[in-house]
Amino acid sequence: MTRSGRADYGRDMHAITTREPGGPEVLEWTEVPDPEPGPGEVLLDVAATAVNRADLLQRQGFYPPPPGASEVIGLECSGTVAALGEGVTGWRVGDEVCALLAGGGYAERVAVPAAQLLPVPAGVDLVTAASLPEVACTVWSNVVMLAGLGKGDVLLVHGGSGGVGTHAIQVGRALGATVAVTAGSAERLARCRELGADIAINYREQDFVEEVRGATGGHGADVVLDNMGAKYLARNVDVLATDGHLVVIGMQGGRKAELDLGKLLPKRGSVSAVGLRGRPVDGPNGKAEIVADVRARLWPLIESGTVRPVVHEVLPVRRAGDAHRALDAGGVFGKLVLRVR
Repeated sequence: MTRSGRADYGRDMHAITTREPGGPEVLEWTEVPDPEPGPGEVLLDVAATAVNRADLLQRQGFYPPPPGASEVIGLECSGTVAALGEGVTGWRVGDEVCALLAGGGYAERVAVPAAQLLPVPAGVDLVTAASLPEVACTVWSNVVMLAGLGKGDVLLVHGGSGGVGTHAIQVGRALGATVAVTAGSAERLARCRELGADIAINYREQDFVEEVRGATGGHGADVVLDNMGAKYLARNVDVLATDGHLVVIGMQGGRKAELDLGKLLPKRGSVSAVGLRGRPVDGPNGKAEIVADVRARLWPLIESGTVRPVVHEVLPVRRAGDAHRALDAGGVFGKLVLRVR
């Protein structure tokens, strides 16, 4: 049984669907069944969602949702609580929230485990809040909870101008780390510096290993947050400091590469390849644990303005195809948000 504050609860809704795997043109705004919150879940009226690179892969047929998750694209959203599933406490119908999703964000409504909800941070509007859950949980779980970044450490962020990158710069800075970033133009690097990057490296013209080691007196990077995968693996090991931790969160540069253990062992280095979408809700390192830590330790930094959302543009959800084209073209700084309501 659910507790609902909506007169139209249970009717069909609209969502962006894919008629077949392919380019942005396969995205369509169509009528689909209304989701129903199960035990421990909350139904949201979606105000906005945000575009992530994983969405492009799912559209192409390369990144299916985990078992039981919505087939609708979208890994995060903001909105208003419309109904509570059985056993849900701590939330009320009408609460404004944002949420980490396993799918379903590009829609008018979505059902989500209550443990994956976050209150909209003070000082952030409801639409902008849609840009936060995925980057916040990705960066915090990997850079802080897993790799243990702290004051005085050196953090290297690849793709510093992207959604994850712009957030990671600010988190690193807030924690007292020296932050190095790679990006593909002087303009993008200048904007990364405005967010708090100390070392700005044009990957088209400079060797990030030489630049980071040179700027840190040969120390290197204590934590590397990498979205490239195979292409950067060898050089990421080279740039690691003693006891350093390389965290791979993407494969834009390929899936397979050779790992030289002869270089990694003397450094006592660690390499982790970590995904967020497929994690269970509960249990050690589950989404509930991550979201709780984000709320307790990162949300105060956002509410104080120390870490702020970086939104490139807000588009209506019916223009999801245009948003996918823009992200694929590489001209986006920060996040693209899709307004649903």
